[in-house]
Amino acid sequence: MELNTIERDDIESAAESAVVPSAATRKVFVKTYGCQMNVYDSQRMTDALAADGYAATDAIGEADLVLLNTCHIREKAAEKVYSELGRIREMKAERALAGREMLVGVAGCVAQAEGAEIIRRSPAVDLVIGPQTYHRLPHVLARVRGGEKIVETDYAIEDKFEHLPQPKRAEIIRRGVTAFLTVQEGCDKFCTFCVVPYTRGSEVSRPVAQIVAEAERLAQAGVREVTLLGQNVNAWHGEGENAEEWGLGRLLFRLAEIPGLARLRYTTSHPRDMDDELIAAHRDLPALMPYLHLPVQSGSDRILKAMNRRHTAKDYLTLLDRIRAARSDIALSGDFIVGFPGETEADFEATMDLVRQVNYASAFSFKYSPRPGTPGAEMADHVPEAVKDERLQRLQALLLKQQQDFGASLVGSIIDTLIEKPGRQAGQKVGRSPWLQPVIVDEKSGEIGDIIQVRITKTGYNSLFAELA
Repeated sequence: MELNTIERDDIESAAESAVVPSAATRKVFVKTYGCQMNVYDSQRMTDALAADGYAATDAIGEADLVLLNTCHIREKAAEKVYSELGRIREMKAERALAGREMLVGVAGCVAQAEGAEIIRRSPAVDLVIGPQTYHRLPHVLARVRGGEKIVETDYAIEDKFEHLPQPKRAEIIRRGVTAFLTVQEGCDKFCTFCVVPYTRGSEVSRPVAQIVAEAERLAQAGVREVTLLGQNVNAWHGEGENAEEWGLGRLLFRLAEIPGLARLRYTTSHPRDMDDELIAAHRDLPALMPYLHLPVQSGSDRILKAMNRRHTAKDYLTLLDRIRAARSDIALSGDFIVGFPGETEADFEATMDLVRQVNYASAFSFKYSPRPGTPGAEMADHVPEAVKDERLQRLQALLLKQQQDFGASLVGSIIDTLIEKPGRQAGQKVGRSPWLQPVIVDEKSGEIGDIIQVRITKTGYNSLFAELA
């Protein structure tokens, strides 16, 4: 997922006046790469900077501070950041000639992984800040404005969420009727393909009171749907009332009590952390949407073992049987990695067979790409790129057919839809189905934030079309 994407034209055409902004008129441009948690982190960084006198802008040409909030999960992620920094360097030089300052920062997982190397390779960068320390941004920027270059990637001892200022009500309203809320960070699973434990650290769970307070503020500003986020969100175990340890299922029940909050979701999960209480929440909690993203990565037990997933294909399928028995209308989403080192055609066919058995409503699939510092990168028998390409195309064709079949199965049915925003075409609004598909309705069907009943009339490539029921 990418927000506030920098376009080349924005950079090359920007010409700024030689005015030094006051603290009250500083503007920050944030480009977000990667996952939903990075989107949430970018919003919280913007909140922290608002308290320091920065207003957010969608135009890089207006920015006095440019922040790249980076993701390290894909191959060549760091190189993409360096390429972007090269273009920003030219703009920063133009601004300097006009007598106006532009500060440049790199945040997120590439910042955590690369550290001081970023400033060495890109001297235009003024600060590098990791995902566990972005609550220190105002203090870091004060030092940068004093002439220092800062690398702040140590894991914070203090709770960053306690130190972050809360967004103003108007800012929450501007962001819309759905919101992300991070409840858990880090991962202790150490899958051999994954860099997250090295860039986000070990698992940390926020306490119940802190999460509930944030969710209440969101609901009071009109948010109707909250998605709980974590690198391994169903591993969340936070401190609740009377210092009790709560699990995610109990937390979901507590959040469902908040007035105005009508829908709950969570992502991303690990099969080994789907406990009985969480499965019961899918059965008993109407606010919990019938959609579950539960990555399996491969259908081959041999490859799953090499990935250190610590479950088998049968374990996964048995778990899905239990979940579907609890909630018959639940739709499944997953993640798949094709071409992990040592994957044979038989291993790949095992993945295809698992996909056929599960019948996914949606899924994400990728070619394996080595991440420096992970065990997978050092393994022998890497699969040739051409083989990975061919396998990925076959898998994606099957997953696309399943997605389209799921959409077609809804035609004629009556479903609840949360209206989220105006549509791209005049006379339309866009809602969201319980299973996360965009639903296109007539703009007179309801107001943004309304949950309406609609009848699905037809499907698009990635969306549904509907009329009032």
